[in-house]
Amino acid sequence: MKITGKELIDLGYRPKKWFAEALDHINDNQLEHSEMIKYLAQYNSPEPLPLQESLDFAVNIRAENENEADNVAKVVQTMKTLLKTPTLIAGALMPDACPTGPDGNIPVGGVVAAHKAIHPGFHSADICCSVMLTDLGNADPKKVLDAAHSITHFGPGGRDRSTEMPVSMELLEAFRQNDFLKDEQLISAARSHMGTQGDGNHFLFVGTSKKTGNTILITHHGSRGPGARLYDKGMKVANRFRDELSPATLRENAWIPFETDEGQEYWEALQLIRKWTKENHENIHGATMEKLGVQAQDRYWNEHNFVFRDGDTFYHAKGATPLEDRFMPDVTGPRLIPLNMAEPVLIVQGKTNSRNLGFAPHGAGRNFSRTQHKKSLAHKTTEEIFHEETKGLDVRFFTKDIDISELPSAYKSAAAVRSQIEEFGLCEVIDEVMPYGCIMAGDIRKNAPWKKKKKFRK
Repeated sequence: MKITGKELIDLGYRPKKWFAEALDHINDNQLEHSEMIKYLAQYNSPEPLPLQESLDFAVNIRAENENEADNVAKVVQTMKTLLKTPTLIAGALMPDACPTGPDGNIPVGGVVAAHKAIHPGFHSADICCSVMLTDLGNADPKKVLDAAHSITHFGPGGRDRSTEMPVSMELLEAFRQNDFLKDEQLISAARSHMGTQGDGNHFLFVGTSKKTGNTILITHHGSRGPGARLYDKGMKVANRFRDELSPATLRENAWIPFETDEGQEYWEALQLIRKWTKENHENIHGATMEKLGVQAQDRYWNEHNFVFRDGDTFYHAKGATPLEDRFMPDVTGPRLIPLNMAEPVLIVQGKTNSRNLGFAPHGAGRNFSRTQHKKSLAHKTTEEIFHEETKGLDVRFFTKDIDISELPSAYKSAAAVRSQIEEFGLCEVIDEVMPYGCIMAGDIRKNAPWKKKKKFRK
């Protein structure tokens, strides 16, 4: 009698890639039941992994006032729960840390190292959120900001066909060869979202180098729609493994074992999404320079929300800046730490030490949610807040609707973050980009496309 997949399922096995090979072997060799059971033993699932005792981790953050005390307590507690995940071997908290969800979720400003495992929940939907710097020499900062404003694109969704920026055909072909990236909706998003920056804390910043006086263009964004779709796929695969390998692990902390076919394919997908994100930065910078008729004097970039590999160890940085060259295959310069629109972008360098796992902060972080921050300023008008906090700067919102949840007061004290970088020996500041102005998405919910349609129907 020919054995089918149904018999294997009845024996307790879940349909997997090895089914076809196993069925061929069983039927070609006409294995008896006892022989078949012995042969299938190689595919038996291991005993479920329990949660481990929470690991010690470096706490590179200190509450400087009463408002910060609750934030620090929450990020320390969530890291303690997180570090019970059985794959994890080390962790660190940065000075800009803030919670992202329920207890056990990796906080912004959290770094954890996993053994032979990739955790999609630790990089979340904004895969490869990153910053790129281009030195434009003696270009006029206002002209740079004006040109960039006419080039870039913020807000939900992508560009229309007439304004799409090109995606390299080589990269799109690589997407089509990857099991996680090959669906047409994802590839369509890769086309339409190229040259876009999204919303939230993403920005386009223009300033001048404190050291050289040169005009600097900096962009901040992640992988947009393609990355979000990859994250969704990764979480589904990770939780299939979690059900089998460690049901006690929290769903958001599920992992894909690197040595599986899925793990290898997901790692490759992350590298392709990284290339897409870098190309996105380059398109915006390149189009701005072309409009201005200027050449780049220097350029470098770094991710601060990604997975970095060192042998069998996978460092997951949820909002933390990689310092070591080994984390970046295309490293060309130092690293960038933006604080807020009214503060300099720090240019830093550093090495691994006993406290940082090879990482530095990625920004200023928040003590309160956007909603809480807005409520705290309800006694002032939006215009009053904007003029007070952006005095002397050329700050623009792409939607023309001011988003007060992205103004400087929405963030932790930049001075405190800088002092704690020094206090804990996390990295060295080698230059600063002094602010001239910036562009952000704006309050996309105020006049969102779906609201306009609803108003029109009425």
